[in-house]
Amino acid sequence: MTPVLAPFPEMLPLAEKLAPLMGAGLAPVGWHHFPDGESLVTLDADVAGRDVALLCTLRDPDRHALPLRFAAETARDLGAVSVGLIAPYLGYMRQDRRFAPGQAVSAPLFAAFLEESFDWLVTADPHLHRIPSLDRLFTIPARRVVTAPLLAEWIAAHVDDPVLLGPDSESQQWVAGVAARVGCPYEVLRKHRSGDRSVEISVPDNPALRTGTPVILDDIASSGRTLVRAIERLSEAGASAPVCVVIHAVFAGQAHADILAAGAREIVTTDSIPHESNAIGLAPLLACAAQDAMTELTFQPLEAVNLNPNTGLKDCDQ
Repeated sequence: MTPVLAPFPEMLPLAEKLAPLMGAGLAPVGWHHFPDGESLVTLDADVAGRDVALLCTLRDPDRHALPLRFAAETARDLGAVSVGLIAPYLGYMRQDRRFAPGQAVSAPLFAAFLEESFDWLVTADPHLHRIPSLDRLFTIPARRVVTAPLLAEWIAAHVDDPVLLGPDSESQQWVAGVAARVGCPYEVLRKHRSGDRSVEISVPDNPALRTGTPVILDDIASSGRTLVRAIERLSEAGASAPVCVVIHAVFAGQAHADILAAGAREIVTTDSIPHESNAIGLAPLLACAAQDAMTELTFQPLEAVNLNPNTGLKDCDQ
């Protein structure tokens, strides 16, 4: 039977591109908010006997988590064969160890919370530093789509003489891969963070930064402090105004405005989180991964899914 794609309201624009690629019917989740802070979710589609994929970005996970679980369990109660989650941005991945005594290690806790209601998960380039892969967090099939080819394609088409800049040493392999696809030079910034909004950046002394167009790559722009400081240091070094290319447009508070005010020529993001800066569409990659996840679940014996604690799916790359 035709699968059902059920997006939360803000994800409808992405869902309209994603559903035909998945061969799925589109049935937006109804989400009513009561004055007391509670909410009611409604699934209007007939999901009995069908695979259901919920589409929800987890930029604001505390707000979305319970309604998302309610929607998943409702789909199951109404007879869905399987219930998966397409979360282009997966929150809580940065707290992957205890940085101070008494802190919660949120990444595995949030993964365990989600997999209680979902049979599979698809996300785009999660922020994994000390955790090597999603199958170290999830016991359900969890697929990561790789955005580097799309970032490289956009840069090659829209930026003259690009020089890529990674935000820190951990980004070197990723930035080098994007640079290789574009066919341009790259550098890596040196960063020291001392708080949520306190970060210092140093820029390499590379003549290419003064003759080409700096392109700062980052996987997440949250407070925006890294990008603001990088832009300031590039200006001091005599570089031209940079283009900022970001995978996940978290943009807490006035971060987007702050980055533009600092002197960014342009800010471009993927549509993993709805934002005015979205220019790079993830629908083809997400559709590929979601179809593979549903197929894997359909044709894999139930015992194998239940007994294998590391059931995972290969990256859906281009």
